[in-house]
Amino acid sequence: MRVIASSIRKGNVIEQDGKLYVVLSAENIHPGKGTPVSQIEMRRISDGVKVSERYKTTDQVEKATIEERNFNYLYQDGDGYHFMNNETYDQIQVPKDVVGSGAAYLQENMTVKLSMHDTTPVAIQLPQRVTLEVVETEPVTKGQTASSSYKPAVLSNGIRTAVPPHIGVGTRIVVLTEDGSYSERAKD
Repeated sequence: MRVIASSIRKGNVIEQDGKLYVVLSAENIHPGKGTPVSQIEMRRISDGVKVSERYKTTDQVEKATIEERNFNYLYQDGDGYHFMNNETYDQIQVPKDVVGSGAAYLQENMTVKLSMHDTTPVAIQLPQRVTLEVVETEPVTKGQTASSSYKPAVLSNGIRTAVPPHIGVGTRIVVLTEDGSYSERAKD
């Protein structure tokens, strides 16, 4: 499906020279003089090479058809991450570079959305929030105000984040997967 370059967004998959690319960032630049352009950074799906392209905003770009499906996370091995389709029980292996930094938040039986082109996984979408346990943090200092003082903590998945002073070791907290920031205390 052909679309104009200015309509390409992060996460889209485009086809160029017979290869698939996932868009990492897309920015429309309107200089005071001259032609407006779309600066698109993308990663080639086949080998993970990053490419930066500049198109006129009116240029036609081939957008690949992507189907999003829910999968359950099973396990990780040397080849990559393994997921199972909830409806057909088919298992699929996803390479490490497709999962990327989201790997730290994967938990057994977690439902994720995989973007598929034919049978190739091209992108993964994690749930917005995950519940993790604090395994290491500093003790509360007496007289510390609770308003703006956050303290460093290490979570059960190895990620470092900042938590409010009342959160101690062993507390389960909800973390945003987008940036690893503290959201709230878990209600379980």
